[in-house]
Amino acid sequence: MPEVDQSTKEKNYYLDIPQKSSNFFLKGSNSLGWGMKNRLARIFNPGSGNTVMLAFDHGYFQGPTAGLERIDITIAPLVPYADALMLTRGILRSTIDPESNNPIVMRASGGPSILKDLSNEHLAVDVEDALRMNVSAMAVQVFVGGNYETRSINNMTRLVDACNRYGIPVLGVTAVGKELTRDARYIGLAARMAAELGASVVKTYFVPGFETVTASCPVPIVIAGGKKLDEVDALEMARQAIDQGANGVDMGRNIFQSEAPVPMLRAVRKVVHENYSAKQAYELYQDLKNQ
Repeated sequence: MPEVDQSTKEKNYYLDIPQKSSNFFLKGSNSLGWGMKNRLARIFNPGSGNTVMLAFDHGYFQGPTAGLERIDITIAPLVPYADALMLTRGILRSTIDPESNNPIVMRASGGPSILKDLSNEHLAVDVEDALRMNVSAMAVQVFVGGNYETRSINNMTRLVDACNRYGIPVLGVTAVGKELTRDARYIGLAARMAAELGASVVKTYFVPGFETVTASCPVPIVIAGGKKLDEVDALEMARQAIDQGANGVDMGRNIFQSEAPVPMLRAVRKVVHENYSAKQAYELYQDLKNQ
């Protein structure tokens, strides 16, 4: 039997202070469950509202990409500076230290190599296996305008249904078919479709007119780094994306293929979380690189 409360201290119910019911800091996320919000709050910094994800899932269709030949050597020094890691389950289990505290965004779709039609993907990870690895989110590619557009949409909706049962957010990674121009019209279409069909977060490309993409998407958007750029150009892209409504970046090649990956990642963090200009961040990059 529990012991009777014998404290003589007078109880205080704080009757003059109503209980707070605060809004969640990410747009479009206030009605999500506690577990979903908690996972998102690990990926996104509640102070800035943004995130710096480090993407190194390229090998699932490209093989040993330049800079990812030995992930245990090239990526390990970057891990402490990333808010979240986007990767495959094979790399997580084989190369990432389980003592690291980074939230994991796990690539859940796959199938064809770069030699085939990339839109012909299937779900490649079971949600229960992801739970065993303590992931914070799962990512799935959506190929709007691709030959297998409907299949990729179905992959995402099935994953959303499965993840909702366990409070796991889904990152919808948007791509457009080869015949479609990568501009605000089509990027906005893909982002909106992903959000409408249940993605908690959308990853897409930064394009001219990007503010219309973020304005018309009811959930947070993070930008893909895309092809390798000069460091100053990558920092400028990140700056413009944040200014135009993005909630962060999910960069890969612009980090791990940089001449100085750790200084570059630290510079990107300053843009995303501390409102550095591209010029300030590039100066920091140069200083850190030369130390």
